[in-house]
Amino acid sequence: MSKVTIVAKLTAKNDCIEAVKAEVIKMLAPTRQEQGCIEYRLHQDSTDPAVFVFYENWKDQAAFEQHMDSAHFKAYVAALSDKIADKTVHRMTEMG
Repeated sequence: MSKVTIVAKLTAKNDCIEAVKAEVIKMLAPTRQEQGCIEYRLHQDSTDPAVFVFYENWKDQAAFEQHMDSAHFKAYVAALSDKIADKTVHRMTEMG
């Protein structure tokens, strides 16, 4: 199987920016320790602090699926369910 790249963009509701920021930061350490995680980076937009972007590289699709099934990922989804205005996830394949 080939490496999987994920680019996920979250937009927090305006009154929830700090709460969302705290939750996304909590994801960093446990996710980076997952066996199939190659790279897991979090960014906050410089001009719109409500926008957060994850850039992720996983060993393969199975590793990414294990991540989505992890306790910390499920807790993160539950914690943000009412705090997110928009979410887009792109599953990418490197071309060169």
